[in-house]
Formats: sequence, structure tokens, C-alpha cells
Amino acid sequence: QVQLVESGGGLVQTGGSLRLSCRASGRPGGSYAMGWFRQAPGKDRETVATISWSGDSTFVTYSMKDRFTISKDNAKNTVYLQMRRLEPEDTAVYYCAAVESSALVTSIARYDFWGQGTQVTVSS
Repeated sequence: QVQLVESGGGLVQTGGSLRLSCRASGRPGGSYAMGWFRQAPGKDRETVATISWSGDSTFVTYSMKDRFTISKDNAKNTVYLQMRRLEPEDTAVYYCAAVESSALVTSIARYDFWGQGTQVTVSS
């Protein structure tokens, strides 16, 4: 079983930046692809960015790729989401998730383990 704990959310003004962190624990071994997803009120959960176990492969949703960056530090079992030039439309609960795979996984349906989420609110 994998436990994921997100941190770094909060309230920020339009144009500001935030860095979210997701620390993983309890992995019994193997390789895990990780991802960040978000869900705004009244909307479906959507993919923000994903990263392979090694960190060599990444995916960022097209509409966000000039503002958001995903990275990881395997030594710290932590995945990061750097968000820049935030907009009110980015307001959502951001979730970290993991799936056992050494490859990049972009399909939200494949992710097995989820954190509790961290709220990001962007004021106009």
C-alpha cells in the first residue's frame, strides 16, 4: 500500500506561484509512476501532469504546460508541481496519485493510490 500526503496549497493572487509537494511512503518495492490531478467544484477530476519513475519522462496537459512543471526527488520520495502565473481557473483541489509502473502513465483511470488533496485558491 502506498500513502501519499500533499502539501503546499493555499490562497494566492492571480499571477502568483505555488509549489505543491507530494511525499510517498509505505511502498513495498517496485517502481511507481506519479501524477498530479485536480478537481474544481462541479467539474470532473482532470490530469494536470504526470511523471515516470525515473523522472526522465513527463507529461503536462497542453493548456498548462507553459505554466506548470512536474519533477521528483526519488531520494526524498517526493513529487513536486511548480505552478506559475496562476489564474482563478486554476482554483481546485489538487491530488497526488501513484500507480505501479516504470513507464509514464497519463491515464487518470490507471492510478491506484490517491492522496487526500490540497486546496489551491487563486483570487482575482
